[in-house]
Amino acid sequence: MPVQARPQQEEEVLLPADEIPGLSVDEKAVYEVYRQSNKAVVNITSVSVRYNWFLQAVPQEGTGSGSIIDADGTVLTNNHVIKGAEHLFVTLSDGSNFEAEVGGADPENGLAVIRFNPEGKKLVTIRVGSSQNLVVGQKAIALGNPFGLERTLTTGVISGLKRPLSTPEGFLMRELIQTDAAINPGNSGGPLLNLRGEMIGINTMILAPAGGNIGIGFAVPIDTAKRVIPDLLEFGKVQRGWIDIQPVPIFPALVKRAALPTTRGILVSQVKRGSNAEKAGLRGGDPETYIVAGGTAIYLGGDIILSIGGRPVSTIMDYLGALEGSKPGETVELQILRNGARQTINLSLSERPASLGW
Repeated sequence: MPVQARPQQEEEVLLPADEIPGLSVDEKAVYEVYRQSNKAVVNITSVSVRYNWFLQAVPQEGTGSGSIIDADGTVLTNNHVIKGAEHLFVTLSDGSNFEAEVGGADPENGLAVIRFNPEGKKLVTIRVGSSQNLVVGQKAIALGNPFGLERTLTTGVISGLKRPLSTPEGFLMRELIQTDAAINPGNSGGPLLNLRGEMIGINTMILAPAGGNIGIGFAVPIDTAKRVIPDLLEFGKVQRGWIDIQPVPIFPALVKRAALPTTRGILVSQVKRGSNAEKAGLRGGDPETYIVAGGTAIYLGGDIILSIGGRPVSTIMDYLGALEGSKPGETVELQILRNGARQTINLSLSERPASLGW
């Protein structure tokens, strides 16, 4: 089920910035980023099938962007660009078109990798930088295919850092990069670059109360991608560490009802039998003493987790965030309250289940 691609053509040769008269220093820098990076940006077409009122199959297409990260045809993009696709196609800068397959997806961070066979074609790969030392006000350059306009470049600055934002799947993406570089439908999955032409983020979403770009866009930090890509390529998913308990964030009514000695933390309602958490000595609540909240029984009297690996936890998002970068088998230190007294427990993490079941 191939998509229509532009006929292959001989690509335009872009001259180095120093050979183009009349450009300012800033213009030269931006132009060089485009010259060196644009061929590493691909257009991704996803094809899915929906059924109309008469139960007739109707193919639907979606488009997005991606960055080639190795010469073998691996592309980094957003999870929502490829989610639900029955067929995927990658279109290169010269119009050549290849069928692709999903290599792995990480809905929690909104990332995915797809692969295609370049059939001997020499690919241009994106330069990967770091998001560790970014500052507000730093120049930011977005590349992508908004509304099908191939390899469009927009410029702006980094407007904010460490922004939290919820995804349509209900995950909270943490520490996003905020930028005013114009990002529109079709830009998703494309690179956010610095003036050295290094990818510092993956453009992922915008705030658009009026339906269009208003100068508030977000990108997943490249350091997040670098951490999860090896797992995506090897396992097709991210392997995360886990504590086999039913965690309950402490809330005022729970403090009052259970006479808890603290107003923050994660109450351990239940501990899975035979789990690493049980072996480490973590204690759940009394099955005979419970309250019901939101249709769920909360067992009282269990340990209260105050921090995981030195990170304080008060909400489920704190709890997930403290475990997000961990691996199964890794040992973490828990600070807990038990009968009002602080204790430390060292626990070997299990593997996070596919479904949390809360």
